[in-house]
Amino acid sequence: MDFTFTEEQQAAVEAAKALFASVAPDGVPSPALVPGAVDEDFDRALWAKLAGSDLLSLLLDPEHGGAGLDAIALCLVLRESAKKLARVPLLESSAAAYAVQTYGGKELKQRILPKAARGELVLTVAANGRSGHDPAELSVTARQDGDDWLLDGTQTAVPWAQNADIIVVPAHTSAGRTVLALIPREHAGLTLADQVSTSGERLGELGLNSVRIGGDDVIEADGAWDWLRDLLATGTCALALGLGEGVLSMTSEYTSKREQFGFPVATFQAVAVQAADRYIDLRAMEVTLWQAAWRISTGASGALPATGDVAVAKIWASDGVRRVVQTAQHLHGGFGSDTDYPLHRYHAWAKQLELSLGPAAAHEEALGDLLAAHPLG
Repeated sequence: MDFTFTEEQQAAVEAAKALFASVAPDGVPSPALVPGAVDEDFDRALWAKLAGSDLLSLLLDPEHGGAGLDAIALCLVLRESAKKLARVPLLESSAAAYAVQTYGGKELKQRILPKAARGELVLTVAANGRSGHDPAELSVTARQDGDDWLLDGTQTAVPWAQNADIIVVPAHTSAGRTVLALIPREHAGLTLADQVSTSGERLGELGLNSVRIGGDDVIEADGAWDWLRDLLATGTCALALGLGEGVLSMTSEYTSKREQFGFPVATFQAVAVQAADRYIDLRAMEVTLWQAAWRISTGASGALPATGDVAVAKIWASDGVRRVVQTAQHLHGGFGSDTDYPLHRYHAWAKQLELSLGPAAAHEEALGDLLAAHPLG
């Protein structure tokens, strides 16, 4: 694999670093200090800055006001956002808009994409299913009624559901197909109940009772949901990597200054070995992330479908980010639990990312099914 990023991708990273430099992790609302959800809305001021820096339109074609980049560029920006715990629906909105561009009809693209590129329209995706363990597309049924579609079912833990303008919902038909319905947040038959994530962010339980959607707002293309789900999972891996790198940097700085017996604790062998193990975790998370993002971006063939590479990346991301924050808490001692210090926020976010779109065990099972279906010669 060639790990060299293009000039355009590197430019996106530099723009992201400059923008997220203004975000202070210790100023991010803490789930340990706020009962219920930490806030009613995401960081709208930061969202406006992302739009102004053209970071919301990275994946969109120039005809829709975008830069025409790929999933690798999105993951590079997500990595930087997670280092600072940026509270914006960058992954969900970007991935949903990219799915519309890739699989949607001409009228839907013209109606959705220019506004999404400017940050005027926020999209999210219902990808959790009813319980978080069952496939999301099986939690909602879709049936045609003339030119319209009727949807019934429940999706839980929908990120930014109360603040997004459009919710993309996967649903299954009686013929065993999966479609993607773009449903306005305020729509007849749609209900939202509050839920709270591990990180303290507000989630939504989405209820659909004979929700009627016009045919132009439904993506029927084969493979659209599988592709979108893989992109969301890969983006989650990028967030986990960025968060882990931020935590390891904090830990390195702290152990270099904290002294015991007259020496920085970073010089103790037991501390150095644990930090080195976590560095290895991060490098494994990185290489598997770029493999998955590269497969999605290029459509390159491999011994397994791209979903296999995504599963490997999510396994490493889920297990790796958990180990990184646990070691960081250990090496910080009691200071790591101080609510005036940002580490506990990273720990809460890490747990959320570990379980988002399935924990490591779920992806290990999926990878086993792929290996069984595609024996390696």
